[in-house]
Amino acid sequence: MIIGVPREVKTDEYRVAMLPVGVESLVQRGHSVVVETGAGLGSGIADHDYLRAGAEMAASGADVFSQAELIVKVKEPQSDEYPHIRPGQILFTYFHFAASRSLTDAMIESGSTCIAYETLRDEKGRLPLLTPMSEVAGRMSIQEGAKYLEKPQMGRGILLGGVPGVAPAHITILGGGIVGANAARIAAGFQVDVAILDVDLDRLRYLDDVMPANVNTLYSDRHNILEQIERADLVIGSVLIPGAKAPQLVRAEDLKRMKAGSVIIDVAVDQGGCIETSRPTTHSQPTYVIDEVVHYCVANMPGAVGRTSTFALCNATTPWVIRLADLGLDGILSAKSPLRAAINIHAGKVVHPGVASAFDRTCESL
Repeated sequence: MIIGVPREVKTDEYRVAMLPVGVESLVQRGHSVVVETGAGLGSGIADHDYLRAGAEMAASGADVFSQAELIVKVKEPQSDEYPHIRPGQILFTYFHFAASRSLTDAMIESGSTCIAYETLRDEKGRLPLLTPMSEVAGRMSIQEGAKYLEKPQMGRGILLGGVPGVAPAHITILGGGIVGANAARIAAGFQVDVAILDVDLDRLRYLDDVMPANVNTLYSDRHNILEQIERADLVIGSVLIPGAKAPQLVRAEDLKRMKAGSVIIDVAVDQGGCIETSRPTTHSQPTYVIDEVVHYCVANMPGAVGRTSTFALCNATTPWVIRLADLGLDGILSAKSPLRAAINIHAGKVVHPGVASAFDRTCESL
């Protein structure tokens, strides 16, 4: 199979979808890998590293798309990439279809097969390709929150950990999954007062057992959410329903209950956001203010730490890329493979229930 790795073109995206070691593994198994010139530079990987591993280099993304049977990316195709996608081509990347009708419609029209990192579950039911970037985003959320609480960034002028004689910040985390747990761990290290909310009681019991004493767990209901956002200096939105649109837990009118200069980091924005007033932003223009509340809603947070994120992501994705290349599309469709279950769109049909539900479409069978 010919595998293509184009350079990421989303604004301020510095990750790349494959490491040289992944190229080498695929070439050794008889596959060909075409990498766009400069694809790895944002992660500190030079073209000659790919060439030494056995890759062929292509001058443009269009060249990569035209040659490859399988396209491996980090972020969803951008509008200027749509025309290069053809029927029968396989795309393996983060799609987050439920957050974008235009992307969904374009991929349906393309006739391609779209396999989404974020909906791939392994044999144990875990989300192995979502986990590493959730870990990065969760840890970054506290780092970014600390920055935007500073007064020059329109924040309250709060130091997360306080100082002797001055109380630390209060952080509310909506969602106790991978993002929320990683955010809580980093926040706890700043000695802040942390509350983490979730609807899964078993998950709350687990978090209560493993978290430091300054992290408290609460059941996520409307009353607790309102009480918490009134107290919060920083709110982290980290709710996930794999493949589906995130539920909006904080309404627009709720912002009036929050402190002036408080900060929202909505990590769920790539799935539509769990704050009603969230809309995607970029690393170049990461924030906006509504009702004196600073919103940070960058849809590709891990892209800012490209080197860390690329290595973390590729550690997880490479075995699945190899499996996909070895099996081919026919092999995947004929087998009960986790890759088959992660197909969201195939040959003009929506085949994932979360995507179908987001746009009131029929979920068709493969």
